[in-house]
Order: sequence, then structure tokens, then C-alpha cells
Amino acid sequence: MQLLDGRLTSATIKEEIANEVEQLVKSGGKVPHLAAVLIGDDGASETYVNAKIKACERVGFKSSLVRRDSSITEEELLQIVQDLNDDDDIDGFIVQSPLPDHISELKITETIDPKKDVDGFHPTSVGKMALNLPTYLPATPYGIIELLKRYNIETSGKHCVVVGRSHIVGSPVSILMARNSNPGNATVTLTHSRTQNLSEITKTADILIVALGKKGFITADMVKEGVVIIDVGITRLPSDKTKSGWKLWGDVDFESVSPKASYITPVPGGVGPMTIAMLLTNTLSAAKKEFYQ
Repeated sequence: MQLLDGRLTSATIKEEIANEVEQLVKSGGKVPHLAAVLIGDDGASETYVNAKIKACERVGFKSSLVRRDSSITEEELLQIVQDLNDDDDIDGFIVQSPLPDHISELKITETIDPKKDVDGFHPTSVGKMALNLPTYLPATPYGIIELLKRYNIETSGKHCVVVGRSHIVGSPVSILMARNSNPGNATVTLTHSRTQNLSEITKTADILIVALGKKGFITADMVKEGVVIIDVGITRLPSDKTKSGWKLWGDVDFESVSPKASYITPVPGGVGPMTIAMLLTNTLSAAKKEFYQ
């Protein structure tokens, strides 16, 4: 069993980006600029956004944070999005979810200029991804693909089972794994809460990608020998064994499943760090105007 080390891989990617930014600026280009919009005081969102800002510093990007409390109206947030669309210095921006219940995430996403959609959630980006056209890919699925690529894991002709169909991870990663590309060219089965005989299907997976948010859902009896496992789930539970008083758990029961796996991502330290690295990659693409002039 080999660990798919997202921390190590993301550190390598950040180093590559930092070198490229240095060259870009030396040759007279502008410093890439990523903005983040944070609404309310959700602890997990706070942590993610701070990690993104730190990562920007590390690779030589400019970063901006727009903070508002959860009483903001939908109209006010739409105006902030429009202002960021119009700001020529900002190459890409994200609106951190979840948003308060009175605000439509879809409406906010659709208002983001596709040129600046470094989260890869705009319908234009999703459509281009499905058609295998160059575009920003959603950061977590992109991170999964990059991890498979950098560990030289063969995906062509393999059976990939995805558990969970969210538009953030499950659905887009199923599209990416089926595309005619490398990594890709897999035969993909997308499963979800209504799937019958789930464990019969997961047992046939050469590559199993799990994004449910249910601690230890996948157990040893649900996988075959030699499976490659990508565990996207993160459940934060109180623990008296850690300094912070919290412990992060994945969707896969690591202890029982890892002896059967050929490769497996740890939680934490697997997909999470890759997500931020790919957001930076998308922002660099935006700054270089790779997809839109």
C-alpha cells in the first residue's frame, strides 16, 4: 500500500507556480490576483479561506478578502460579484460556500464572469469541461486527477466507481475520469444514496472515489484487493487525543481498508491540500489568459 500524499504533491505544485510567477513578473507580466468573498462566520469556511490566502502569499500572488456578515442581502452580494467582475486587477475570485439560506448560490455562481470563475462552477465552465474543451476545472476534482497523474496511476480502461454525486466533487470527477484524456478513459459508475447493492458495485472498482461526508462509510468488505482509493470526505469530530480537541475522519475506514489498497489518500493530507493547489493553478491560468482573451 502506498499513500497518495497530497501535502507533498501540493507543495511541489506550489513551488512550480512560484517559479512561474517569478518568470512572469520578470518578463513584465502582472502579478496574479485572487480574491475571496466570505459571508458570515462559518468555522470551516474561515479555515479554508485563510489557507487560500496563505497559499497565495507562498506562490507570490496578490490576494484580497471581501468579508460581510450573514445579514447581507442577495442584491448586495450580487453587486460585490459584479464589482469583482469589473475590476481589471483581479484575475479570478471565489465566493466561499455555504451561503446564508436567503441567498441563491446558483444565482451568485451564474453572475460570476466565466473568465474569472477559478472555482470552475459556472455553467459555462461545466459545459466546457463536459465537452473536453480547455477551461477552469473545479478544484477538488482537478486535484484528484492531478494526484492520479503525478503518481502515474493507470486509469485507461479501468473501472472507476464514484460514491456521491454532488456538483462540487462527484458529478464533475465522473465526467473527468470518463473523458478521452490522461488521466481519464475509465469506465465510470456514478453511485449515490438511491443506488441499490452499493457494496456489490464498489467491490468491482479498480479506482474508488468517495465523496459523501459520512465517517468510515466504506469498509474492507466493500473493496477488492489492489484498489486505488481517493477519500474526499472530511468529518470533524471532537477528540480527546488531539491538541485541538478535534479529529478529521474520512469516508473510508482507513485502518481496515488500507491493507487491501494499492494506493490510498490519507485524511487529512490527501485531497484537501490538492484542492488549494489547483485553485492556484486555475488563477495562474486566468492571469495568463489561457482560456479567455
